[in-house]
Amino acid sequence: MLYQLYDLQHAAWYPVRLMAEATQTAFQNPFMPASYTRMGRSIAAGAELFERTTRRFGKPEFGLPTTKVDGAEVAVREVPVIRKPFCDLIHFERDTDKVHPTVLVVAPMSGHHATLLRGTVQALLPEHDVYITDWLDARKIPLSRGKFDVDDYISYLIEFMTHLGPHTHVMAVCQPTVPVLCAVSLMAQNDDPNQPASMILMGGPIDTTAAPTVVTKLAEDKPLSWFERNVIQTVPVYHPGGLRQVYPGFIQLTGFMSMNLDRHVGEHVKLFSHLVKGDGDSAVQHRKFYDEYLSVMDLPAEFYLQTVENVFQKHALPRGTMEWKGQRVVPSAITHTAMMTVEGELDDISAPGQTRAAHQIVSSLPAEKRADHLQNGVGHYGIFNGRRWREQILPKVRDFMLTHDTSGRFPQPVQRTAAAE
Repeated sequence: MLYQLYDLQHAAWYPVRLMAEATQTAFQNPFMPASYTRMGRSIAAGAELFERTTRRFGKPEFGLPTTKVDGAEVAVREVPVIRKPFCDLIHFERDTDKVHPTVLVVAPMSGHHATLLRGTVQALLPEHDVYITDWLDARKIPLSRGKFDVDDYISYLIEFMTHLGPHTHVMAVCQPTVPVLCAVSLMAQNDDPNQPASMILMGGPIDTTAAPTVVTKLAEDKPLSWFERNVIQTVPVYHPGGLRQVYPGFIQLTGFMSMNLDRHVGEHVKLFSHLVKGDGDSAVQHRKFYDEYLSVMDLPAEFYLQTVENVFQKHALPRGTMEWKGQRVVPSAITHTAMMTVEGELDDISAPGQTRAAHQIVSSLPAEKRADHLQNGVGHYGIFNGRRWREQILPKVRDFMLTHDTSGRFPQPVQRTAAAE
């Protein structure tokens, strides 16, 4: 019923939203004398804020038509190479003959679209052959396509890594650190010849007991039945995925926003101020961030509930009880795939220590195949987006991948990444 009420509210605001758009357009028209006054700009700014706060944001585009390879601008095309019911594997195909290490970026399936990693992909493109998991909105997937749970997620990853081959480097951002580590563990256990050359685990909940946060405490304090009753909803029949059980994106977004409500309110107050002052550049930056941040997708209920249970309540992976299709997951089986963990000092979602815990359970990996990096001064999103990602984190990640390249096609970096203590 909550889903229907959400849709009804959105529909009810539609006429007022149209009026707000018309008002904004009128008071930003250069032929309108009032548009040059503070009052006129204030009216236009207020109308824009209202329209944006009542809008449902669709999935953004990656918007990466070009990149630079060795200083030359080349075209980039998004090419789906594998289509699955709940995910597309996208290749950012560059118009160049230059060969670079293959990187599979595993985007989180946690409410936001894979386009949240646009900055991650953009920074990788000049020196890497990039693929990304583009998870699909469960609200748009018909029931006839079947269910999707954690076992399916891991199976997808194994299939993708098998397709890309043994020289692939896998980068997991946030939530997928757990299934990526499971998938690589299973490939090692089964002596799979396509085990990736390296995996980079960034800001993820490998062991949430290592550094509890507000998010982890909520998941631990509530029984699984509470989540089933309060956050799992049925998609209304007028959507393509009608009658599918999901964890709605709008509920996840509410949780994200409430964690830092003062900051989000402050950012929108700043937007109003920028618009009134005519500071277009700052307003554009705000729109770009929130167009992405406010665009959310629904998650399959089976996947969401199993994640809550196995990752946040039972801590199955660090305690050695994690299973995939009845087979126990054994991270200590990993000896081939090099592993690097990356954390942010100010991360309040996956706090420092949660990701680094992977080094304890991947116990058979030689020290020379390990690395750990704690980035000072960044929160969760700063690990994979922004200036510090580009200038401080990415160079270490790139050197780590080159150091542990198994293809023999790329020169080794001058300095190896320091091994984890």
